Amino acid sequence: MNRAKILVVDDEENVRRVVQLQLEEAGYDVVTACDAEGAIALAAEHTPGLVITDLKMPGGSGMEVLHKIRAEHPETTVVMVTAFGTVQTAVEAMKAGAYDYITKPIDYEALLLIVNRALEHHRLVEEVHALRSALDEKYGFESIIGHSRSLVRVLEIASRVARRDSTVLIHGETGTGKELLARAIHQNSGRKHQPFITINCGAIPKDLLESELFGHTRGSFTGAVAPKKGRIEAAHGGSVFLDEIGEMPLELQVKLLRLIQNGEIEKVGATETTHVDVRIIAATHRNLQALIEDGSFREDLYYRLAVVPLELPPLRDRAEDIPELVQQLFLKARQKHDLPKLKLPQALIPYFSGYRWPGNVRELENVVERLVVLAVGEEIALGDLPEFLQRQPAVLDAIQFELPPHGISLEAIEKELILRALEKFEWNQTQAARYLDISRRTLIYRMEKYGIKEPLAGRHAGDAVRTPPAG
Repeated sequence: MNRAKILVVDDEENVRRVVQLQLEEAGYDVVTACDAEGAIALAAEHTPGLVITDLKMPGGSGMEVLHKIRAEHPETTVVMVTAFGTVQTAVEAMKAGAYDYITKPIDYEALLLIVNRALEHHRLVEEVHALRSALDEKYGFESIIGHSRSLVRVLEIASRVARRDSTVLIHGETGTGKELLARAIHQNSGRKHQPFITINCGAIPKDLLESELFGHTRGSFTGAVAPKKGRIEAAHGGSVFLDEIGEMPLELQVKLLRLIQNGEIEKVGATETTHVDVRIIAATHRNLQALIEDGSFREDLYYRLAVVPLELPPLRDRAEDIPELVQQLFLKARQKHDLPKLKLPQALIPYFSGYRWPGNVRELENVVERLVVLAVGEEIALGDLPEFLQRQPAVLDAIQFELPPHGISLEAIEKELILRALEKFEWNQTQAARYLDISRRTLIYRMEKYGIKEPLAGRHAGDAVRTPPAG
């Protein structure tokens, strides 16, 4: 029995009754109304999957029912019933959102066919809505795991800019989640139901990149046997994510600048421009300022892209997020490979937290999935971890200290460790950074954060940042 709810609206009682009996015999759950006002009230009460409404009724037309249903219950499908002489009006109703129409006198076999198709359409619409909701959850900001201060700050800015149409430039090391952040910005924007097109500027050969981005006309080059729409045009109304924008050739940067400034693209071989409405979200792991200085990136394009710059922190700078990430990635991998009983003991989590993760979240995800795939029992053991992880917690054993009874400042400990490392290597920042297993750039940032400055007399000759005064 098909228990889909159907609302039948007609001012003629005998028509309502016969249609109701026919549909109930076919297994449908039917409610009826004699006018537009009653139909709108019943729709609010029952949220039917299908409404079958007469077009002309005293006290309110079927068009009124259609407009109200479409406004308040957009997933509900509407079929119009009309006399032969008003078919043109029914066609207008379809343009306004009705699924189909049937003429009076009603052919009940034809009616059942239309009802079956209309309810199938309704089911598909509901599936699409559910998929979109799932995408919102998957690609929303909540999908970016972590609560560290550096990450939360980026997400707060991204969530605010998502609602605007500004161009965004995301900078971060490989594997930090730049595309995931770009998708979240798109999914939380007014363009969320339009395309999100990803273009990796470093993965497409340079001689094909222009055609891939902007499209081409027939005969514009050898092999162009038919016109082709570029990926940017395919994203019309939505967002374009230009990953590794620093790899884009200079000659194409000019065309991208025109797109951002004027909303126009020029296809390969075309003599006229094409208008395109897209939002640009770009990303790079490279230092674009350095590329500008050596002449391989346009300064004017940089400032057009970096209207809202976002810096995704590397995983080593948000180590407090690693335990949560490991747990979530483990659950994801366990579900993917259908291993619901597999466990990851809490005692193993510190081994993940002690590693530097140069490949960032992507590397961590790959390691966790490899553990799940290669697991031989129902619990991950220490011996299952890669050798480079098994060594991590032992580092703490070499540091002997007593926790004071009244609390301790973590920042004070970090500052003291940095000072001791610098002193150990006579203020050679490169060696101190290597010893602390962080990048030199991170060391300099933390020195500035804690106001750590090298004594003038202690300058190391191999680390020439500042020259001591003579004499």
